[in-house]
Amino acid sequence: MHALELVVLLGAALLVGHVLGRRFGIAPPLVLLIVGALVGLIPAVRQMQLPPEVVLLLFLPVLLYWESLTTSMREIRNNLRGIVLMSTLLVIATAGTVAVAAHALGLPWGPAWVLGAAVAPTDATAVGAFAKSLPRRQVTVLRGESLINDGTALVVFGLAVGITVGEEHFSLPHVSALFLLAYGGGAAVGALVAWVNMNLRRRLDDPLLGNLVMILAPFTAYLLAEFIHASGVVAVVVSGLIMAYVAPRIIRAEHRRQAMAVWPLATFIINGVLFLLVGVEIQYALRHLSRSDLGTALIAIGLISVLLVAVRFAFLFASAYLIRLIDRRPKQRLLRIDNRTRTVSGVAGFRGAVSLAVALSVPVMLDSGEPFPDRDLIVFVTSGVIVVTLVVQGLLLPRVVRWARIPRDTSVDEEQSLAETVATEEAFEALPRIGAELGTDPQVVDWARQEYEANLAAIRARGAGSADDDPAMVRSRDHAALRLALVAHKRATVVRLRDERRIDDTVLRRLQAALDDEEVRLTEREVE
Repeated sequence: MHALELVVLLGAALLVGHVLGRRFGIAPPLVLLIVGALVGLIPAVRQMQLPPEVVLLLFLPVLLYWESLTTSMREIRNNLRGIVLMSTLLVIATAGTVAVAAHALGLPWGPAWVLGAAVAPTDATAVGAFAKSLPRRQVTVLRGESLINDGTALVVFGLAVGITVGEEHFSLPHVSALFLLAYGGGAAVGALVAWVNMNLRRRLDDPLLGNLVMILAPFTAYLLAEFIHASGVVAVVVSGLIMAYVAPRIIRAEHRRQAMAVWPLATFIINGVLFLLVGVEIQYALRHLSRSDLGTALIAIGLISVLLVAVRFAFLFASAYLIRLIDRRPKQRLLRIDNRTRTVSGVAGFRGAVSLAVALSVPVMLDSGEPFPDRDLIVFVTSGVIVVTLVVQGLLLPRVVRWARIPRDTSVDEEQSLAETVATEEAFEALPRIGAELGTDPQVVDWARQEYEANLAAIRARGAGSADDDPAMVRSRDHAALRLALVAHKRATVVRLRDERRIDDTVLRRLQAALDDEEVRLTEREVE
């Protein structure tokens, strides 16, 4: 199958999967797995394999960078200890438990640890897709864990692969040095790339060039870190977190609007394609397994899926009570969660695209030229575990959330109302001074004052939870509806002028872009 045909097929499968998921109220990743398995029935698709070393570089940097840019630094700082423990010790414990189970089922220790490393990390995108109903703090902790634990898993994975192919040896000092290099070197590279990124973004006026730098950043961080044998994942995450903090001060509005139009689509496509590949890989690996290996693989999928949940629950509860015994500070008590909420976190440990990328990156051959032992079994079991966790835990999570009776998280709405109110009040107070400094005509200042007064009244009414028939709310909705109708009328006029050949298509596109921006602003305000 040609590359163009494959692109069209995967794009169509991605579209069908999401449409069906929304039509039947099923999480899209679950539908994409099924669609991918069906696509994998096509022989030409099933035989196409990406080079193992390309999988991690093509998919992970973009996904991790976007997750880092869109997470909450404040919540990560507040819950840093828990995130670090879950992204390091829990990953190692999970990988070790899975390795022991896989070895008991007949895998050599090297491939067993490779399998353990592949299924140990949770997936940030899968967490985001399934855990939208959870409070912000819990979602941030889960996402923070998912961002950092990839680095730990890849160190374990690299060590296991290296030992298997004969390039590495195991000793405590050597492993400690590998982890120190992975995290220390990765953090240093991430900070360096973020510093270069900041300086370039301050100097570039062209939005296209600015966003080109943004696209290059995660790949550069990953490549530089891997070049010095550090963790590319840690480098990407650190670079993204730093940029998330400084970007509001240095990134221009037009750069940001363009990025928000491109990155969500890119990550949507990449993540969807990875879930499709899970289904395709199941078909591929299934046809390369013997009958006896298939039986072992199915047993391994069931056993490992249970172990993943069991180890996660044991770690969450044991670490929580251990921290309570050691740290009795009032600040720590404020961060405590109850056992019902902790149970939700235990169920939300989804595996996803990262595990698949790790499994697919297993080398095909050893240095001796022999096939990597049990590679097809590793890929099949990893794919099966992803399917089980997404299906079983994905269907179970909403029920567990209802059982836990977690209060609705209103903190985001409250903080947004606070920010809008304070920002508008201070702008309103500064209006006469700014108008005088700019030499603005008093009538223009008065127009702006009236608009700000109306806007501030609507913001205060929304913040106070006023009824829909509140005069300020009614005036705000009427104003938005009128402006939207006028925008539609202006757009129809501009199109008519183009049809009459009185203006060029270039002029139409320029005016339409401005009208689109105004419509989006009005629509967002009306939805709020």
